[in-house]
Parts: sequence; structure tokens; C-alpha cells
Amino acid sequence: MLEALDFSDSRAEFARGMRRSIPVVIAAAPFGLLFGTLAIANGMSVGEAVLMSATLYAGASQMVGIELFGQDIAPWVVVLSIFAVNFRHVLYSAVSGRATRHWSVLKRYFAFFFLTDPQFAEAERRVTEKKPVTFAWYMGVAVPIYVCWIAEALVGALFGQLIPNPDALGFDFLLPIYFLGLLMEFRERQLWLPVVAVSAVTSVSAFYTVGSPWHVSIGAAAGILLAVIWPAQGSARSAQEQQT
Repeated sequence: MLEALDFSDSRAEFARGMRRSIPVVIAAAPFGLLFGTLAIANGMSVGEAVLMSATLYAGASQMVGIELFGQDIAPWVVVLSIFAVNFRHVLYSAVSGRATRHWSVLKRYFAFFFLTDPQFAEAERRVTEKKPVTFAWYMGVAVPIYVCWIAEALVGALFGQLIPNPDALGFDFLLPIYFLGLLMEFRERQLWLPVVAVSAVTSVSAFYTVGSPWHVSIGAAAGILLAVIWPAQGSARSAQEQQT
């Protein structure tokens, strides 16, 4: 009886997760299609484009990869560039690890493969709502996004060349709008505005000085540094006030 109840709860949690994935699937669709199109344009086969989406599963890094593959660049530079773009996922896993302590190690290793930007944001939203991040809910969010991302790469690779200029349709603006919406949902958190402002200014500055893709990690590091220093200064002031 208890096993049947647990299975029913897991199904309900998985369904809740799937509902949360719908906006992500819609927002990410143009980019999945665009990746498939650009992969073919850069000399990859349909199978290679789909395999890259299935194994790397990181939109920004995939875009960086297809621009570097085939060029006269040392392999370690390609790997390091992709790592620079994806370094933020190390931070994601550190934060999400606090909400998934009740999972087994195997489940965490498996689930963190799907820890993309929107996956992290949805998990953090659930934490903010004081709801447990269950494995069933997490995978309910992850599976539709992952499956659709691979399917979009396939469709883009097969038919993307029929659209001469995908950017002219303005689809590339959908995902930034979605991410901005996710970011605004956390505006009630402490230091939200200073961290966002410092990260944004630093990232833009790094883009024009250091270049892409390093501006992503540099901007994130600046925001983290501010978040680390600011509370420490506040604590020091509080300690001094208590002494006086």
C-alpha cells in the first residue's frame, strides 16, 4: 500500500515538473533549431549535431564549440573555452547540492547532468516557495527540456537551411527575455540589485576587453566576490557597533 502511494506521489511530482518545463521548452526551441542549422553550416553531419546536443547539452557551449571545431586551434583551447562558458554550472551544482542532500549519490550524479540554467532557476524557485526539490519533480522538469532540445537539433539540422536568415525572424530574443523573467523573480533576495549590476557591468566590460566566452565567467566571479565581501563588511560593522 505504501509503495503504491509513493509511486502515485512520484507520478504527481513528475507531472508538476513537466508543467514547469513548458515555458522553457517554448523559449529554448528557436535556439535548439538554430544550433542544428549552424552545426550543418559549419560542416557537421546531422548525426554529429544530434550527438553533440545529447552529450554536451549546453546551448552556449555548443555554439562556441561549432565555431571552434574545424579551425586551426589547439584542442586544449577548445576544451578550455567550453569550460569557461560552462564554469557557472559548478556554482549551480554547489547551490543545488544543498536542496538535494536527501538524494542518493547516484541520483545526484545523474540529475546534475541536466543542470542547465533554467533547470537551476526552477529548482531555486521551488526552494524559495518552501517546497522540497524531489527527484521526481526535478526529472519532470529535465526530461521534456532534454528530449525537445535533441529533437530541435535534429529538425534544425535537417531543415534549417531552408531559412536563409534565422536571426531576421527575431527568435534569438526569446531566450534572453525568458532568462530576464527568471532573474526578476529573485529580486526580493538580499543584495540582488548590487550583485546583478556588478555582474552585468563586469561581464559587458570583459566582453569588449577580454572577449568571449570569458566574459561569462568573469561577470559571474565579480558578482560572487561582491556577495562574499559585502556581508563580511556588514558583519564587521555590526561587531564594531557591539563593542562600542
